Amino acid sequence: MTDYSVKLDELKKIRANFKKQNKLVVFTNGCFDILHAGHVDYLSKAKALGDILIVGMNTDNSVKRLKGINRPITSELERAFVILQLKAVDYVVFFDEDTPYNLISELIPDVLVKGADWNIDEIVGKDIVESNGGKVLNIKFDVDQSTTKIIKRILEINK
Repeated sequence: MTDYSVKLDELKKIRANFKKQNKLVVFTNGCFDILHAGHVDYLSKAKALGDILIVGMNTDNSVKRLKGINRPITSELERAFVILQLKAVDYVVFFDEDTPYNLISELIPDVLVKGADWNIDEIVGKDIVESNGGKVLNIKFDVDQSTTKIIKRILEINK
């Protein structure tokens, strides 16, 4: 499968160009293992906070470390392809670490967002964004869904 993500070096150039154009760059991150309505709602709300939405996506290795050996369900290339089909998402960039801190420090987005399940003070990269004049926000979930819930439901059905 084709890699639909953008490499960090290229994305840094793109980001610099958006800065010159005074376009507001929003950044969020996640695994986005099985795309569901909660993801779509969240990403649409994130995009509404600026002009460009960059999604930092955990690599397969990163997901395994965070979620366990049975995850991800879908490969990073498949996840990037699916997320990029959403009109809210402009770019996907992979990160292999457990957090996107290094990625955020390279891109320095104008707006950094996570879901409402994250306390603002615990959002990784908050220090970088705020020290560069940006905003850090959390987005309320209107759709109560998660990949973990979907997996549990599938397992229940197959018992």
